[in-house]
Amino acid sequence: MAVVDSKGRLFGKVSILDLGAALVILLVLFGIFVFPGASGSVAQVNIPTKPVEIEVVVRVAGQNTKELFKPGQKTSIIIRNQPYGEITVKEVEELQDNVFVPQPDGKVQVIPDPRPESKLSRNLLLTLQGNAQITKNGPVLGNNKIKIGAPIELEGFNYNFTNLNVRDIRIQG
Repeated sequence: MAVVDSKGRLFGKVSILDLGAALVILLVLFGIFVFPGASGSVAQVNIPTKPVEIEVVVRVAGQNTKELFKPGQKTSIIIRNQPYGEITVKEVEELQDNVFVPQPDGKVQVIPDPRPESKLSRNLLLTLQGNAQITKNGPVLGNNKIKIGAPIELEGFNYNFTNLNVRDIRIQG
């Protein structure tokens, strides 16, 4: 009895094409689960998580700026148009608007902005605190790298600040 008959069947029962297809499927499954590569692994096991502080400058139009952000309060953050979740407001500092006044001797004097319309909006320096995975490329919140200059949005009950940029990042501990 021949191993392959005239109809292309192995031992008269199994088609060689079916056997080849099953072998390809097994090799693909073996490649996915045994050698997933850098992007195939969903679970990131040995990546340390540390607290990070993120500084953002927000331009707030209105008089009641002290009620918008309070230390200890949570705010929703969106990094590169990807929602992360909530992050804690650690510190809020009001930045003073200044005007540069040239002097007759060629020097420049910096004084607080005396214009009445400058009181209609304020710059707030927000320090946000959250836990990030520390990778070789920097801190990662959720699945988004957070770096200086990265575009973020802050959203709360009565505000939505878009087109903000990260000013500073400090990894704690």
